[in-house]
Amino acid sequence: MKSVRAQAPEEFIVPLNINNLEGRMLKLPPQRKRHGEILFIYGQHSSLERWWGIAQELNKLGAVTVPDLPGLGGMTPLYKIGKPATIDNMADYLAAFIKLKYRNKKVTIVAMSLGFVIVTRMLQKYPDIVKKVNILVSIVGFAHASDLKFSKKRMFIYRNASKIFARKWPALWFRYIALQPFFLRQIYHRTHNAKEKFEQMSGDEFKRTMDTEIELWHINDVRTQFKNYLEMFALDNTNIQVNLPVYHVAAKKDRYFDNVLVEEHLRRIYTDFQIFYTTAPNHAPTVVASAKEAAPFFPLALRRIVAQKR
Repeated sequence: MKSVRAQAPEEFIVPLNINNLEGRMLKLPPQRKRHGEILFIYGQHSSLERWWGIAQELNKLGAVTVPDLPGLGGMTPLYKIGKPATIDNMADYLAAFIKLKYRNKKVTIVAMSLGFVIVTRMLQKYPDIVKKVNILVSIVGFAHASDLKFSKKRMFIYRNASKIFARKWPALWFRYIALQPFFLRQIYHRTHNAKEKFEQMSGDEFKRTMDTEIELWHINDVRTQFKNYLEMFALDNTNIQVNLPVYHVAAKKDRYFDNVLVEEHLRRIYTDFQIFYTTAPNHAPTVVASAKEAAPFFPLALRRIVAQKR
């Protein structure tokens, strides 16, 4: 049988239907019988294919499951079932998924950026799920709006833009006008938050990355994304403690988060905190990152801890 690394992600993707929300789920079998269960929760601007590289790396330590989130990765948005795309509602969805998927099992949860925010809120709302968690890993996760490093001017712009496009009709305009592929190809790589992604790229790499970025903008529900941004800009997850330690992966030159404040806030929530630094220069793997390129976001010292505690 071919190794997972030699296969394509679509060979491991299955339909996901939960609470009338239809999406997809990536399921990688364990490489060895003694390996445990790992649940990876992605963040904004995502798809299962985008995180194929990190899923392959996690698979070295266990069976890996990556579910879509409502409104993200092509999944039905919560708005379609009459609910707003709040972090609380995302947390409720994730709790339902875990209770169905891991009824009599313990699971290691690895969560990325906004995914970690949702996981924290879920653990705060559903303390019974805390007992199911073997190890909790944050990859560039955060817990409070002040963790963001944006200037006051940029925060003002982002917050007000999010208020507009988190509404139904402006979101539709944004999706079908602003996100036209022609406009994205001309403008996106010049925007403030995308410059870093593209500055060292050219030729085929630039084209492949741009094609993937356009696909991600189109399959992720605009209204959901801007509602998530709006909640991030007012976030405070520090009011309820969770009886778990957290293992946190940070980027030394993270352009989005202040690592000192992130640590301070995560220590308020969790019983213990241990930090690891990725050797990668960016906040997250690129949207076309291979397993090798994604590997630095799961450092060797952390892998050893997961291997010992699984």
